[in-house]
Amino acid sequence: MYFFLCMLAITDVGVCLSTLPTVLRVMLFNSREIKFDACLAQMFFIHCFSIMDSGVLLVMAFDRFVAIYNPLRYASILTNPRVTLIGVVLTVRSIALLLPLPVLLRRLPFCRSNVLAHAFCLHPNLIQLPCADTTVNSVYGLFVLLATFGLDSLSIVLSYVMIIKTVLSIASRKERLKVLNTCVSHICAVLIYYIPMIGLSLVYRFGKHASPLVHVLMANIYLLVPPMLNPIIYSIKTKQIRRGVWKMLSPKGC
Repeated sequence: MYFFLCMLAITDVGVCLSTLPTVLRVMLFNSREIKFDACLAQMFFIHCFSIMDSGVLLVMAFDRFVAIYNPLRYASILTNPRVTLIGVVLTVRSIALLLPLPVLLRRLPFCRSNVLAHAFCLHPNLIQLPCADTTVNSVYGLFVLLATFGLDSLSIVLSYVMIIKTVLSIASRKERLKVLNTCVSHICAVLIYYIPMIGLSLVYRFGKHASPLVHVLMANIYLLVPPMLNPIIYSIKTKQIRRGVWKMLSPKGC
């Protein structure tokens, strides 16, 4: 569990660091330009870390299922080598699926307005700029969306269906609530991640006539709110983390 929390923290930091350079340039130096290759690189890292974030949330759902369904075998199922392998698979999946996006964009001519809707580069925004047919880019982008966020969210729902089924078989109401309480942090993390992501996807797919402010607001919420709230959620609900933070902040000798 703590290894997955570490992975979640790393991916959250990665998303923030991917957007930070251009945001700081705009805020500190009023620099509103970015080179095309740098924009493609930023787009790659933002979406790569976002897909890893989704994968980590899926693995954490599986972790909760194993801990509740078969607690006696938890340590033998989620061994350190297996957890490490899971981390490697999530990283490879993200890189392999995202590499074609900048390659597909690189081949297109950009002769229209090159003004972005945000202070950072996102694929849905970039495919609106070329003066050529972007059907391939759109179809592949939709495929990546469904193959990652779509399958991950569906798998998380199925995991919780199995968890609820297992919990309902417990006779004691007190024990049922105790078991469900271990899932609250993860459920909150899933909601604050997927709700803004779904909102942003809908705005780009169906809200072409929406105000630019809506696009900017949804993108900022999607990229900045989950990394900001995840540490708070898990610090409040996880006793070991809460005690560690309190010990760090408390004066020595108290």
